[in-house]
Amino acid sequence: MTDVVQADFPHIHQENVRYGDTDRQGHVNNAVFSTFFECSRTRILYDGSRGLITPDRELVIVKIEMEFLAELTWPGMVEIGSRVAKFGRSSIIFEQAIFQHGKCASVSTNVMVMIDAATRKSAPLPETVVEAFADLVAAPMSIKTNS
Repeated sequence: MTDVVQADFPHIHQENVRYGDTDRQGHVNNAVFSTFFECSRTRILYDGSRGLITPDRELVIVKIEMEFLAELTWPGMVEIGSRVAKFGRSSIIFEQAIFQHGKCASVSTNVMVMIDAATRKSAPLPETVVEAFADLVAAPMSIKTNS
């Protein structure tokens, strides 16, 4: 597998691992990984200085892929790295990774589409949105698994 490191991600967000995040096996439940990714994405999307969400437009998730690479444990913290891999006409491909103790535990690719808030249909990305993500653009991950 290609090594994924925190330095590959321009945005890092920390979250506490809560006891309630664990399951019978004593590790963080797989559904919580998605929540950690969401916490980092929303931190970026709803950052007022970026001006991404306005009364007339929104970003919605249309696809999420996740790969689990290692367990997460309680107690502790996780760091979620986020970056933009690509822009489409109305879409943004986001890549994220969760790290604990310096080790990558999961990677995710998700596609978000800009929609018109009134029609609920896809809408072209305004140039201001592309500019607002400029600090998060990085080369796409090349994740290779042995499966």
